[in-house]
Amino acid sequence: MRVSYRSTDALRTHGIHAQQMELPLANGQPTNIPLSVVQGPRAIEDEDFPFEALSDIAEIESWRKEINRPPYHIHKWWAHRLGSVFRAMVIGAFAPRGSDLIDLFYRPVRITDAVVFDPFMGSGTTVGESAKLGVRAIGRDINPVAHFLVKNALSLHDRKGILREFRAMERDVAARIRRFYRASLPDGMQVDVLYFFWVKTVDCPKCRANVDLFSSYVFARHTYPKKHPEARAVCPHCGAICQVHYDASVTRCSCCKQAFDVRAGPANGRKATCPSCSHSFVIAETVRKNGRAPSHRLYAKLVLMPDGSKAYLSATDEDRRLYAEAEDALAQRLDAFPVAPIKPGYNTDQALGYNYRYWHEMFNARQLLCLSILASRIGAIADPARRDLLTCLFSGTLEFNNLFASYKGEGTGAVRHMFSHHILKPERVPLEANVWGTRKSSGSFSTIFEGRIRRALDYADRPFELRPGSRNGRSTGEKVYGLSEKIGFPLAKDYRDFAGGKRIYLSCGDSSATDIDEKSVDAILTDPPFFDNVHYSQLADFFHVWQRHILGADGYRENSTTRSPHEVQSADAETFEERLGAVLTEAHRVLKDDGILAFTYHHSRSEGWRSVLAALMTAGFGVTAAHPVKAEMSVAMPKRQAREPIDLDIIVVCRKRSAFMPHHWNGDLWDIVLPAAANQVARLRNAGRRLSRNDVRVIVMAQMLRQLSSSPTVETALGLLEASTRDVESHIDHLHATDSTAATIHGAGG
Repeated sequence: MRVSYRSTDALRTHGIHAQQMELPLANGQPTNIPLSVVQGPRAIEDEDFPFEALSDIAEIESWRKEINRPPYHIHKWWAHRLGSVFRAMVIGAFAPRGSDLIDLFYRPVRITDAVVFDPFMGSGTTVGESAKLGVRAIGRDINPVAHFLVKNALSLHDRKGILREFRAMERDVAARIRRFYRASLPDGMQVDVLYFFWVKTVDCPKCRANVDLFSSYVFARHTYPKKHPEARAVCPHCGAICQVHYDASVTRCSCCKQAFDVRAGPANGRKATCPSCSHSFVIAETVRKNGRAPSHRLYAKLVLMPDGSKAYLSATDEDRRLYAEAEDALAQRLDAFPVAPIKPGYNTDQALGYNYRYWHEMFNARQLLCLSILASRIGAIADPARRDLLTCLFSGTLEFNNLFASYKGEGTGAVRHMFSHHILKPERVPLEANVWGTRKSSGSFSTIFEGRIRRALDYADRPFELRPGSRNGRSTGEKVYGLSEKIGFPLAKDYRDFAGGKRIYLSCGDSSATDIDEKSVDAILTDPPFFDNVHYSQLADFFHVWQRHILGADGYRENSTTRSPHEVQSADAETFEERLGAVLTEAHRVLKDDGILAFTYHHSRSEGWRSVLAALMTAGFGVTAAHPVKAEMSVAMPKRQAREPIDLDIIVVCRKRSAFMPHHWNGDLWDIVLPAAANQVARLRNAGRRLSRNDVRVIVMAQMLRQLSSSPTVETALGLLEASTRDVESHIDHLHATDSTAATIHGAGG
């Protein structure tokens, strides 16, 4: 049946309002709708799979994923797929063809006697969404940080015990930490410091004068400057903090009365100019020659005034003495922090180029002291589950409390975390936040507890889904409760324990070799790593060394790095293909003969698609359906910076090739691919979605994979794909240029 849907264009704005809705109850309880494993085609294989309506639901979630699916966001991970998409995938993998998938999405479906496996579990979306629907789930990931995140997200927690433990920590260490974030006002009154502002400095190669690496002397402005035009600049002559208009150029210091150009700091792109001798030099090259990481100068602070307002003030000698006191206290602590080297790699080389050799060098002394106090207190917690969860909270705090974090300004979360880019980019004007935090802090231990841990516990007790709606002419996201089981399960120790009846089995290791029984899994649903340069393990080591420091170096934390020669993610196409193929081969072994493999994927390069096709076919899989759907976070920094951003994932649905009839192509490939791709492009445009050229590309390439995977051999399929390279670009251009009003919806044959 064709599912009707309604476009919700306005959901693409920031101002989404979430209403609440309770599911109607029968005898005080939701009426569960049972689904069991069925034979034959599934709803996820339907040509009329409602990807437009699903994209509208996913769109709402994507703006605030950490609020709409908080269990998967208790800790940083770099690929958070949308929970609503995976809920639909789980239901679609078990509902028979012809089912009204969107109707089932908003029903309390319970899938009985079924097992789902995710070999790349990442943040745990597949496992969590499966468990909410009653499915028994297995998750595995090669990265210890991912495994640790999911373990804490899905374990059964004693909510009251966790709150007691946090309050006990607050009594024990909060005051010790906060005293290092205090400052005196001119009248002598003591106030809390929300943030200290630092600037990197280097010595001029010519005159040896100390050069501040300001690119602009404006260091604080509101997120919405036209509405709140006042900004703050630091005077390069006397260090006073001046209030300026956000788009001002030249201003006069209110303290020393000297004029200066607020936009013209010593640093300009790759180079800096010494204010003392006017010598221009390359910053990175100068830093490397110094043989040590750059120094930092404290120049300002933002304090919380007694009346609750905030004030920007210059740094004082008292502030510097307090920092020196923290340095002395840190020197007195034994084994205060992990000492682990940063290994070379695409995502770490920029930090190494600035002479950051060890992970602890990414923090200043006060941050290390306060983090050490927290780590020691958490390590002393007797209950393993609480110790793990608060270690997870601590680890998440690291992301916002280091010298690679920066200031976003007021009007939003003030701290820009260190992974806003997918490389460890040294920050020239780092922000030091209050590690424990205040009621108006951002990125602190206490505020992350409230914003991540308590929110995740709330969701676990009372999960909800989002339904597109409108109120007063404005699009809304309506929370629908009563659809899902609570989250929180005793975890299986191994597969035998899982086979004995446990609901969830999580493991850390190479997914090309598991302990899962042959042909025991009903569906494999996952989001494999990309073939690209973003290596999660290189970045995850930042967290891993601290988790290892607190919890010990046993088990999967034996190594000081999360990098593995078996990880699938690789910038080399052959390596990616080989390792992905090995995992898919294991997936083929554990999947039942009539089981479904479905995964989300997109890529802008042909090599990424070629590798996936080769890996699938070599492992014994063919593609039965490919559906475009809203992808990832609508405001992600890498997406906003891309020239042709990809806003779509493809849900690639596969079965074992033993069920396929081989197709011998005779010049008819495009006769099948183009109508199917054009149909999906037109459906999305008619639903109000704007598609980039790369969005069209992923649709076309997915339909190519679908058809080519039925070729008699891998070699035949790859040869046809390579021969179609030139035609691919012209067809993408044509589909992208076609206006939605002129697009003809063709039947998607094949």
